[in-house]
Amino acid sequence: MSLGAVPGNVAVRVLLVDDQELVRSGLKRILRRKDGFDIVGECADGSEVGAAVAAVEPDVVVMDLRMRNVSGVEATRQLQANPHHPPVLVLTTFDDDETLSAALRAGAAGFVLKDSPAEDLIRAVKTIADGGAYVDPGVTGRVLAAYREFVAAPNRNGSAVDVLTAREQEVLRLIARGRTNAEISDELYISEVTVKSHIGRIFLKLELRDRAAAIIYAFNHGLVRPGESR
Repeated sequence: MSLGAVPGNVAVRVLLVDDQELVRSGLKRILRRKDGFDIVGECADGSEVGAAVAAVEPDVVVMDLRMRNVSGVEATRQLQANPHHPPVLVLTTFDDDETLSAALRAGAAGFVLKDSPAEDLIRAVKTIADGGAYVDPGVTGRVLAAYREFVAAPNRNGSAVDVLTAREQEVLRLIARGRTNAEISDELYISEVTVKSHIGRIFLKLELRDRAAAIIYAFNHGLVRPGESR
């Protein structure tokens, strides 16, 4: 585990977790300081994550799922024991459905493909750091198939979309498109306080635990569709 200095600026503080040094090096070339990121630490195994998070207090953990000793799934699950844990953006591949499912169950806030364009990774990290959730368009269909029962339909007494107001449905659609609270506020011309209020009611009415669940719910119920423009 290597820990970096902790400068006092407003950059997004990122902890990288991947057992391949070349991958971490590539991520560092994308998540550059000039683009608003500060790589405050690196881990080569999930077993190092808890100590690293306590030491450097990152805003976001970018986590590989498959590692030799402690997997990214288990490391993500362990972080949930801390009420102030940072959100986790998991790195996945096209053939990793089973592990992807486990990561969502463990509490991951977002999913991005390892071979995604740099712009997508940058947006994903910034979205999650701002309290949002992110599901790479390349895995949306597979996420729906894998989590339809577990996440996408938590209210098993029928579709709960009808209990949402028109405005709440608008907010849910924008969450599913990866918008942050600030972006939703700008797009709908409402305050961020109002956005948070809408989101709280959406989660309560649909029995959703987080934004990742909300994204899957929206796709599953046809409010947005895979491949639809963000």
